[in-house]
Amino acid sequence: QLQASGGGLVQSGGSLRLSCAASGFTLEYYAVGWFRQAPGKEREGVSCISSSDGGPYYADSVKGRFTISRDIAKNTLYLQMNSLKPEDTAVYYCVSYRRVGASCASGVPDYWGQGTQVTVSS
Repeated sequence: QLQASGGGLVQSGGSLRLSCAASGFTLEYYAVGWFRQAPGKEREGVSCISSSDGGPYYADSVKGRFTISRDIAKNTLYLQMNSLKPEDTAVYYCVSYRRVGASCASGVPDYWGQGTQVTVSS
């Protein structure tokens, strides 16, 4: 399971840190990351990290502003979001790639958390 938290309402230029507590598997051994879906838009990959294929990886729209990290001891994934913009408003999903051989480049993730809402006001 993937349990995301940390979303909320923030003004433009502000910061939020999303957390994703993993259970039932050790996230250190898999590619894990974040997707988001804005109203009326398709889901898009935001960031991904994996011990096997390098990275971390970021969407161009968030490079330099977002940082993905893992706390192995807590089996928790984070997304530090700085300099937030109104266009970052979306539901953010914690995801994992669990099929054999999967990596951050494997397209659609196998598991999705329940999502946490991030709203950035202008």
